[in-house]
Amino acid sequence: MSNRVLLTAFIAAATLFPLSACDKKEDEGNGRGNRGTQSVGVMVAQPQPLNLTQELTGRTSAWLVSEVRPQVGGIIKAREFTEGAVVTAGQSLYRIDPATYQADYDSAVAAEQQAQAALDAAQLRFGRAQQLITIKAISQQDFDDARATAKQAAAQLASQKAAVQQARIALDYTHVAAPVSGRIGRSTVTPGALVTANQTTPLATIQDLSKVYVDITQSSSEMVRLKRDIAAGTVGAVDHADVTLTLDDGSAYPLKGRIQFSDVSVDPATGSVTLRAVFDNPDGLLLPGMFVRARIVKGTVSNGILVPQPAVILDPKGGASVMLAGPDNKAQKRDVKLGEMIGKEWRILSGLNPGDKVIVDGAANVKDKGPIKPRAVTPAPAAEQ
Repeated sequence: MSNRVLLTAFIAAATLFPLSACDKKEDEGNGRGNRGTQSVGVMVAQPQPLNLTQELTGRTSAWLVSEVRPQVGGIIKAREFTEGAVVTAGQSLYRIDPATYQADYDSAVAAEQQAQAALDAAQLRFGRAQQLITIKAISQQDFDDARATAKQAAAQLASQKAAVQQARIALDYTHVAAPVSGRIGRSTVTPGALVTANQTTPLATIQDLSKVYVDITQSSSEMVRLKRDIAAGTVGAVDHADVTLTLDDGSAYPLKGRIQFSDVSVDPATGSVTLRAVFDNPDGLLLPGMFVRARIVKGTVSNGILVPQPAVILDPKGGASVMLAGPDNKAQKRDVKLGEMIGKEWRILSGLNPGDKVIVDGAANVKDKGPIKPRAVTPAPAAEQ
């Protein structure tokens, strides 16, 4: 290789080496700057009125449940409904063999007619006795006997009328009717089965699902704490009792319900009380026995402070803290006391003051008193919270 070529290569290498060294030094300097000053998102803590909600578990049950039982005994001749269909109150569901009850009814009608004839005869005799007693043609005893016979015949007729009515009722009961409107379940008997009056096993069950109950369990200690906070004035009582539901698959039920009542006793086995809510169910989406999560508004706070969940740092001992942006652009650690979760945010019970600049983005990456470069972060709208 010629001396000229070697000289050219040397000059090129000498020229590139200082540039590469400078670039590396500059990169290292920039890296230290990035690691030393952390860019963070900051939100100003502002008090605001809050509805304190609580999510509780519950089970659904039908608005009305009616077990269909026969009022008379006999052989089932026919089933007159479709299992799983919607039936209306008074609709015939089963037909029991009416032969014996028809005979009893006919016999009662005949006895009523006989009693009517006896009353007619007694009244005629009593009418003649009234005429004869005026001219002293009969004794007073005969007159009294005729009057008593007429009254006995009238009483006998009334008794036979009642017997006819009772026989008619028994005959009508051979058509087992739906006591309420609703969706009927499966039949427990088939045609040809023998049933008895007021038997223990129902023939079928009807459930009215136009509305449903949701029985919600709440800790008695939580209820006592809420009542104590309301009495102390730290939490305001709510003037409504709306409830929202989340179904087992995580979807939200579109209609709101209302708390109907709270149980007056505590379950000794679980230490909880039961709240019952009522929901309209026009589409039949809610079925009895479903597991749901109910969210209720338990109280109000006039000046609550919310902090996004990523801004809160939890330690292994159960404590909580947030990082603040100080006036000198240095992070400051502040211990706080947490309340409940509201959406995706923590309610801060103590430790924060209005106007504090809370680091909500990048809090986990900064250290106490470390340099930061704050930037403003817009809070999420209330609908998203």
